[in-house]
Amino acid sequence: MPTTSSADTLLDAARAARRHAYAPYSHFAVGAAVETAEGDVVVGCNVENASIGLSICAERAAIVSAVAQGRRAFAALAVAGPAGIDTAPCGACRQFMAEFGDDMPVTFTSHDGVVKTTLRALLPFAFTAEALAPEG
Repeated sequence: MPTTSSADTLLDAARAARRHAYAPYSHFAVGAAVETAEGDVVVGCNVENASIGLSICAERAAIVSAVAQGRRAFAALAVAGPAGIDTAPCGACRQFMAEFGDDMPVTFTSHDGVVKTTLRALLPFAFTAEALAPEG
């Protein structure tokens, strides 16, 4: 798990990114921040589309932005949503995040305040590349 101060800093970055969310349909603005292995923070926010399937969650936006910058290893991720509402990563985001390591610490806002856990706890049986290997 990240230290309390680094998790709080990451969550603050996610809260700031939330202000840039484009959520005209759900009105559910979410921000995310991912810490790279090098210690840099890359943020993302949810971007909705009238064709709901084309919308992108904040977590995936942050990771995609980091990958576009050449980053592939991540130390932690934080997600911030509206006050008083659980904002754990959705199932699709959990699987997307697992591509980059299932030991990633995850912090998210909830009705009780803040939850600190790991991706493995959120997605214990992630689909992996090993599942794609031909049987030999």
